[in-house]
Amino acid sequence: MELQRMPLLGDQFPEMEVVTTRGKMNLPQDLAGKWFVLFSHPADFTPVCTTEFVAFQKLYDEFRAVNTELIGMSVDQIFSHIKWEEWIQENIGVEIQFPIIADTGAVATKLGLIHPGKGTNTVRAVFIVDDKGAIRIIFYYPQELGRNMQEILRAVKGMQYSDKNGAAMPADWPNNGIIGDRVIIPPATNVDAANERKEKAKKGEMQCYDWWFCHKEG
Repeated sequence: MELQRMPLLGDQFPEMEVVTTRGKMNLPQDLAGKWFVLFSHPADFTPVCTTEFVAFQKLYDEFRAVNTELIGMSVDQIFSHIKWEEWIQENIGVEIQFPIIADTGAVATKLGLIHPGKGTNTVRAVFIVDDKGAIRIIFYYPQELGRNMQEILRAVKGMQYSDKNGAAMPADWPNNGIIGDRVIIPPATNVDAANERKEKAKKGEMQCYDWWFCHKEG
């Protein structure tokens, strides 16, 4: 029998039918043409997860502005998700508008999300999937550490910019300590191209620290 392995970067997101707080969904087909962020959490009605869902919701419009949907998930029943959403709205004043998958364990197993040594709880995983259904980024966090949603939004924006412009993003983009909000031009791949970049840099036609480290306006 062939073993099911965890999906890797560049793999197509596994096809699956899921039950959510917004009805049944077929992933990734129902979101064809859109990016989406699927994120799992250990359990409903837990403090860190509650802060995460509120933080995601507060950025939901910004995700949608870059053609990206949010989908939460845990191994909890749909009734628990709905009641938790109600609690968040009643006590914190935030309405959760994105769907939450109620997983029986099949989705978590397929994606490798069960936390070792933590029973059936899922890890804090994040899958960023592009508009063609390919997995572009995977983040894993332990139960003890809440996620930074601004970083997840930055990651989506960075990958979209890279796809469109063929550039790479520096550390802390768009606030890098060396080149600010500029982006990195892919390195030359042969001697002639390297020499050409050196000449262009000397003439001020290209900004480079060296032939392998050139950058441009983002």
